[in-house]
Amino acid sequence: MRASKIAYKPVGLALGAVSGMLAGAVFKQAWKMLGHDEDAPDATDEERAWTEVLLAAALQGAIFAGVKAAVERAGAATTRRLTGTWPG
Repeated sequence: MRASKIAYKPVGLALGAVSGMLAGAVFKQAWKMLGHDEDAPDATDEERAWTEVLLAAALQGAIFAGVKAAVERAGAATTRRLTGTWPG
């Protein structure tokens, strides 16, 4: 394994944590903008309909994946600019 990959591991872990927090905030705002309750439903929430639970899960998954990809890509591009090598 190249030294740049090893050196990037802690950075990648930190970016993963940041992207999770950012995605959670984005999802919460998106859920509010859609006119739903403040909290998204859990899969075991008996009071919520199937469609609402599945919509929330699909939206949350899409937002998390998009934010994660954007943050990881930005981190890799920044690493390349700083070190001259791509971390992946």
